[in-house]
Amino acid sequence: MINNIIRNKPTRLFIILAGIFITNALVAEVIGAKIFSLERSLGFEPLNIKIFSYEHSFNLTAGVLLWPVVFIMTDIINEYFGSRGVRFLSALTAALIAFTFVIFYWAIGLTPADFFVTSKVHSGVPDMDKAYNAILGQGGWIIIGSLTAFLLGQLIDVFTFHKIKKVTGERKIWLRATGSTLVSQFIDTFVVLFIAFYVGTRVNNDSGDMRWPFSLFISVGIVNYIYKFLIAILMTPVIYFAHGLIERYLGHDLAASMKKEAMAA
Repeated sequence: MINNIIRNKPTRLFIILAGIFITNALVAEVIGAKIFSLERSLGFEPLNIKIFSYEHSFNLTAGVLLWPVVFIMTDIINEYFGSRGVRFLSALTAALIAFTFVIFYWAIGLTPADFFVTSKVHSGVPDMDKAYNAILGQGGWIIIGSLTAFLLGQLIDVFTFHKIKKVTGERKIWLRATGSTLVSQFIDTFVVLFIAFYVGTRVNNDSGDMRWPFSLFISVGIVNYIYKFLIAILMTPVIYFAHGLIERYLGHDLAASMKKEAMAA
């Protein structure tokens, strides 16, 4: 039975794509706790773009390194397995991300061993337990915003992809793949910021921390989307490369049959 499943090319392809999709989404959520300077990472000074009354450089969550891979996988899965395949994997991934954070909070609540707390003092970490909790214990509103934006972005990506493909047919892979990503990433960017920071800094905020003004939410969203827009364009050749590999693996006839069935699903 298992040998028949593994030998079946479409099934094996779905397992591989699903593995890449889920792994990148999960890892992106975990590493997203770090904010990095894109300009300084590339070796030059921050650009300090002025939007409204705020100056912004490209200070981005480390998760942006992997989310483009997730959206490329979305379009490839959409191409060969249809909207049902994408919706299934999106729901499964969201459930696994939620489960991951439940386990994180469970682990955070465990009482640390005495030696663990001071185990990295000489490496500049005076309290390993606090460091562990700070990295893994992302705020509830950030998690809610991220999951909501992910699911909504996936649904919009699927819808836009199929609308474009109905017009272009098999031509212009770049238009349906990159175009759907640009639309879904726009929604994803502003939804996650709105829930996580604009709403999140207003609800149950008794600590006196800064509440994000609407203008700050919009300006940060614009800077984030500029980055995602550029990355989506730059990743277009990768989409063609991936399609080429899959077409050679499946063969022309099987690939054509799967794509026709995917559009009907």
